[in-house]
Amino acid sequence: MIYDDKSFHPDMLENPEVHQKIIDALPIPIFYRDVKGVYIASNKAYEKFIGLTKNQLIGKTVFDLQPKELAEIYSARDQELMQNPGEQVYETKFRYTDGTMHDVVFNKAAILNDENNVIGIVGSIFDITDRKKAERKLEKAQEGAVIASAMMHKIRAGVIIVDQDLKVIDSNNGFAKLFGEEIEELFETIPGLAGADLKELVPEVVYKMFTSLMASGENTIERDLKIQNKLLHVSVVTIHKNRVVGALIRDMSAPSLVREEIISRAQRVNKQNLETVQKIAFLLGENASLTEALLNSIIESYKYGEE
Repeated sequence: MIYDDKSFHPDMLENPEVHQKIIDALPIPIFYRDVKGVYIASNKAYEKFIGLTKNQLIGKTVFDLQPKELAEIYSARDQELMQNPGEQVYETKFRYTDGTMHDVVFNKAAILNDENNVIGIVGSIFDITDRKKAERKLEKAQEGAVIASAMMHKIRAGVIIVDQDLKVIDSNNGFAKLFGEEIEELFETIPGLAGADLKELVPEVVYKMFTSLMASGENTIERDLKIQNKLLHVSVVTIHKNRVVGALIRDMSAPSLVREEIISRAQRVNKQNLETVQKIAFLLGENASLTEALLNSIIESYKYGEE
């Protein structure tokens, strides 16, 4: 860098007015405290940050400006820095003049005189509240994802979640079991089938349900399908519009689901066919062996009735 000797002189930095103009031009909040912790100087960015004018700030200590518990932290860290001159960076809290608490990072350094004695501390402060909120939100989301995944893998019904490219994000063992040994073996090799192409895992009719919902962004699509000699109820739902879609797939021929589903179906067709509801009630009470046959009949009769 080339300096013009006529316009620059070393003693310019000794001029308090010039020095103040230089630090005021900086957008970073900067302060200077002496060995007693008294504010000696600051720049406009720091005054704006702390919410005080220079006259309100200079001559004060952190104990005059912050809650005692915070002031004690700042003072203790100042003492550490003066006893071991160098640089210091740490995160802590800071109270704004409106009473709100913020997450901040202090960057401080000890100032030495010509005899290498500490004469004060210069520092800057950065508000990282938004960053910390984002980090906490991400942590909660990650925790939620772990919990959701753990719960999903305990569900006996089949569950699968795919991204906008129809690649598997996650699935459970219940899903793998519904679609044959080949998929089960793949599931054992690739946990959750993550990254697998949905088209290679499910029949065309199920695949089309996913593509349709992904494109439309609607809330849900439901179908009753006969696949590999199984009667499956497939509910495809939007998790994140046009970006993430999931499905709950239940084997309706599983004994533990028959009674629950018949009750549900009875409620759905109640307005359309009271006689069918009466038959269901009778069969549940007197002849459970006929429930599956009746269930198939209801599905065939009403599976498109609500569309």
